[in-house]
Amino acid sequence: MQLRSPRSAQAARDPVHHPVFARWYARCSVAAESRAGMADVRRRLLGGLSGRVIEIGAGNGLNFAHYPRTVAEVVAMEPERALRTLAVEAALRAEMPVDVAPGVAEALPVKSEAFDAAVLSLVLCSVRDVERALAEVRRVLRPGGEVRFFEHGAGGGRVMHLTQRALDRTVWPPLAGGCHLARNPVGALRAAGFELGPYRRMTVPENGPALPQSFCVIGTAWRPVGDAESTEAAGR
Repeated sequence: MQLRSPRSAQAARDPVHHPVFARWYARCSVAAESRAGMADVRRRLLGGLSGRVIEIGAGNGLNFAHYPRTVAEVVAMEPERALRTLAVEAALRAEMPVDVAPGVAEALPVKSEAFDAAVLSLVLCSVRDVERALAEVRRVLRPGGEVRFFEHGAGGGRVMHLTQRALDRTVWPPLAGGCHLARNPVGALRAAGFELGPYRRMTVPENGPALPQSFCVIGTAWRPVGDAESTEAAGR
């Protein structure tokens, strides 16, 4: 009987394991910083943040260079091993302390009400349970804590909506690391009990062709100041 190597056994235990997609994403995301204007988007997303921040689904850590110096610490969760390795390298170049750790959005391994802000950057498209993931974000934020989000989702006209849904049912999630094209991040945040602040819909790239993954939204939300939701329900 053939035994698996320790590396194979470890990979099998990883909750998220998309090595081919991770390599592709790492290359394309770096190119998109300038070609698709993503560096400017990241600066707008993170500008003005302060205190202790948790970033959900940090990917290869491209946000780290754009956090303002008013941020005291970033705890960056990334479940995919290859991307997490790149995020650790990016954290070493950051101007503030960045702690990169494994963990899925639906079960964040951190204490309740421990953060002043949370960052969701192109992550709600790929989490397995959006409702549970946002419940966890709400749990780990202090009441009044801020959510900064930049997500892609449903957009365009009827033909584009049909195309997005068809891709979601077939080839897109397996090819794109579990990503879905037709989710509604603003609606999901509202349903999870967050107070929506200003947000703006945009396409990425802003002056390029509209692809199924081009329809994005950037904005702010808050955990309500008077939120008395019990954290004991989450078992923490």
